Amino acid sequence: MPELAEVEFYRKQWQCGWRQKILAVELHPHARLLRGADTKALRRTLTGAVLLSSEAHGKQMFFRFSRNGWLGLHLGMTGKLRAEPPGHAAGQHDHLVLRQRRQSLVFTDPRQFGRVRFHAGDTTPPWRANLPAPILSNQFTRSAMERFLRRHGRMALKAVLLMQDGFPGVGNWMADEILWRAGIHPARPSARVEATEAKKLFREVRFVCREALRTVGADFGDPPAAWLFHRRWRHGGVCPRDGSALLRAQIGGRTTCWCGSCQK
Repeated sequence: MPELAEVEFYRKQWQCGWRQKILAVELHPHARLLRGADTKALRRTLTGAVLLSSEAHGKQMFFRFSRNGWLGLHLGMTGKLRAEPPGHAAGQHDHLVLRQRRQSLVFTDPRQFGRVRFHAGDTTPPWRANLPAPILSNQFTRSAMERFLRRHGRMALKAVLLMQDGFPGVGNWMADEILWRAGIHPARPSARVEATEAKKLFREVRFVCREALRTVGADFGDPPAAWLFHRRWRHGGVCPRDGSALLRAQIGGRTTCWCGSCQK
């Protein structure tokens, strides 16, 4: 499932359409990812509207249009955004196509675990309001992180890092990377994180998010070569730090990788 950096990369694929008018809106008639959306209002509002701006928040994207139109997109497991030529013939999995004079903005999702939300009005959409603080914002503080850990103190730390109301944008590979860098076992109950460990965990959460955005978010490149990312699923993979064999198990409902030496 796309995580913070992948979501930012895909958000930027529609930047070529900023300040340009939507000439037509094409929707797949039976797309599950449009569930709950008023498709008639979506077509009516966005046809003739101008794409004004976009932003990413965690695993979500928001696109603002003139005529008080908003799109909220979640990529799910297989969703992608891309720009195609204006005459692009929509494929089987192209569930939303916004036609512009210079390009077509496409949301494709083969497995349809993604989501399209639509809102029209002067007010901020309810799904845009009251979101948790972005990890790289000043509002995401160490004290706020520690309170969140204590609130879910009985849960494995890996599971807590995957909770989007506390760590928006962090997914499976990023959580493993953070815990490996912090030297904390992924099954440790969150309440048992010591103060010195919390300080290091906070630093690594922000570092991994920042570097992932700098690399993956820029051009879908790979994170730095020394990261666990490159070895976590490799057969016979070893820890980049000390060469110990990597271990794997289901923790927090997700397949998890860690170093038995560095993360005791």
